[in-house]
Amino acid sequence: SRKGPSGAGQQRAGVSQCVPRQELLKWNGWGYNDSKFIFNKKGQAEFTGKRYRLGGMVLPTFKEWIEKTFGASLEHKTTSRASLNVNDVPPSIVNEEFLQDLRATKISYSQDAEDRVFRAHGHCLHEIFVLREGMFKRIPDIVVWPVCHEDVVKIVELACKHNLCIIPFGGGTSVSSALECPEEEKRTIVSLDTSQMNRILWIDEKNLTACVEAGIVGQDLEKQLAESGFCTGHEPDSMEFSSLGGWVATRASGMKKNIYGNIEDLVIHIKMVTPRGIVEKNCQVPRMSTGPDIHHFIMGSEGTLGVVTEVTIKIRPVPEYQKYGSVVFPNFERGVACLREVAKQRCAPASIRLVDNAQFQFGHALKPQVASIFTSFLDGLKKFYITKFKGFDPNILCVATLLFEGDREKVLQHEKQVYDIATKFGGLAAGEDNGQRGYMLTFVIAYLRDLGLDYYVIGESFETSVPWDRVLDLCRNVKERIVRECKEKGVQFAPLSTCRVTQTYDAGACVYFYFAFNYRGISDPIHVYEQIERAAREEILANGGSLSHHHGVGKLRKRWMKESISDVGLGMLRSVKEYVDPNNIFGNKNLL
Repeated sequence: SRKGPSGAGQQRAGVSQCVPRQELLKWNGWGYNDSKFIFNKKGQAEFTGKRYRLGGMVLPTFKEWIEKTFGASLEHKTTSRASLNVNDVPPSIVNEEFLQDLRATKISYSQDAEDRVFRAHGHCLHEIFVLREGMFKRIPDIVVWPVCHEDVVKIVELACKHNLCIIPFGGGTSVSSALECPEEEKRTIVSLDTSQMNRILWIDEKNLTACVEAGIVGQDLEKQLAESGFCTGHEPDSMEFSSLGGWVATRASGMKKNIYGNIEDLVIHIKMVTPRGIVEKNCQVPRMSTGPDIHHFIMGSEGTLGVVTEVTIKIRPVPEYQKYGSVVFPNFERGVACLREVAKQRCAPASIRLVDNAQFQFGHALKPQVASIFTSFLDGLKKFYITKFKGFDPNILCVATLLFEGDREKVLQHEKQVYDIATKFGGLAAGEDNGQRGYMLTFVIAYLRDLGLDYYVIGESFETSVPWDRVLDLCRNVKERIVRECKEKGVQFAPLSTCRVTQTYDAGACVYFYFAFNYRGISDPIHVYEQIERAAREEILANGGSLSHHHGVGKLRKRWMKESISDVGLGMLRSVKEYVDPNNIFGNKNLL
């Protein structure tokens, strides 16, 4: 049955080439096969591969940090399965008549176990844990690879004809259980993989828009646009792997939204295939007053209504100048007050992020070894200046990282304005290198969870948005709640419970939490972890935070949907689902 993607997409770029994803990406962890954290023979941490600036570097203080923070030890190692055991995989159940109809369309498909398992999950902790130690009870029965909008129309028509369940699959980076197959689904489950729909169809330089197929992944989109001198500026932390269609389906947010906007600000036109037919607007205009915006039914619909096939998105000329920066504050309160003032004056740089002290120390532990004694001596001097000379306590201080972009003159003015504000809140400029390092770490931090799992440490991130006057209370209460819950649930070592403010708005901010703990001595770590995560979300909601700022709801957070958007609000969404997809063809059970 293995037909996989063939000639259809061979001239296409990046991750979405016809190399099967599992040859390039890990089947049971995050990211590229050749990139991972390891402890070498000397017991020092290293990051492998050549894809990232950290590649090949030794991190001399990381082992000490992980031992001190988690009570973990290199002596205690877990084992995960080295490769997928095909015998564990649930059999593919596909009706022969559907297969005949599918063959007639010439659309590539596969019933191969590896292809199916690869698309049976996203990247929640419990999903990765299952892959390392067991197997999902239900996975897709077949994977299909449409190469264009018309192929998707054919697949949806066949699914309606044969009463199948379709789960759209973009980059697979979901952290909301959105891709997990409902165990009780008896129909054939079709994973509709959009990776071969990865072309830029046109670029309109007069209107600064581009029409793009929804399967393209972020890094390929930016690379291809850059060849014509443009960018979208949409850079979520997952942009190496996540797809344009996935951004639309989850209402994604990017690191540089202060300049470019979130996905809802970038989208001009969407084409979507539903069981009822195709939904799209009749023109490509910047704004319309034609009743409630139908795009807002599509954005955030998480694969429950249909498949996004083509998106027209705003583009901008690639900025001529980029400059990183960082500011150290004596404490988190001062840092938050500074970010609040920057937002109030509406002078935020492309990106401004504030990390708490625990995250500052974590970042410090990931510092690579530097050959030159001179650099490390200067580093020591800088540290001395901040911690002793200025009276900053290294166990309380926190750091903001900044990214400015635009034309050079304006960037330099802008930079001065932001640093002047920071000074009023006791902030001290801490150099470009620290800023750049902070942003580089964004992409490698996701690889750390796999290393943690090898040594009995489980970790996860979650996020929320919150009004400015609740930021400090929410951050403190959620972190304290995590520590308390860990104690009550019998976690023997103090957890890592840390946060950063990652986005600022006029009326509030996005806050991102990391939490991790050593699960040695706990018989069902995933159950314990899920109880703690649930408590943390309850605490967020009790403190005036949202259910999600950009990760979405999926199946993981849907129990709180009614509380979040009201009974009537949920009913409105249900009625759209019932009209568009009366037979629940898009049956991933997200949101509702």
